[in-house]
Amino acid sequence: MIFRTATREDLPAILALLADDGDAGEPAVVTGAHERAFAAIEADARNEMLVLVEEAEVLGCLQLTYIPGLGQGGRERALVETVRIRPDRRGSGLGAELMRLAVERARERGCGLVQLTSNKRRTDAHRFYERLGFARSHEGFKLALRD
Repeated sequence: MIFRTATREDLPAILALLADDGDAGEPAVVTGAHERAFAAIEADARNEMLVLVEEAEVLGCLQLTYIPGLGQGGRERALVETVRIRPDRRGSGLGAELMRLAVERARERGCGLVQLTSNKRRTDAHRFYERLGFARSHEGFKLALRD
């Protein structure tokens, strides 16, 4: 099992994970918008798209964004997004390992905390995050800015 930074070649597999998990409107094919977003993540030292790979197959992914701030003693916080494990491998401990590695990466960077949001409909994911020690400490709000 390898935990590494995603490459452009991983993009179709990452999009398939997102589409397979029912992300509204998320196509499994790579579009120009995906290419631009991936290039921006790759070019930004505060963003990482990470994958868990076994025998050249992407089994899981997540994005870490490091946010500077005045809270937490001026330390960065790590925002975890887009956590996915291939459906046929869920329940095998891969998600916990992926999150453990991400938290360790944030700790090594000196972050003061790791935070994430999860869709209210994903109750299995909520139980998963709570088992890993994440607390429901805040209520989140989002405002969609679509055309």
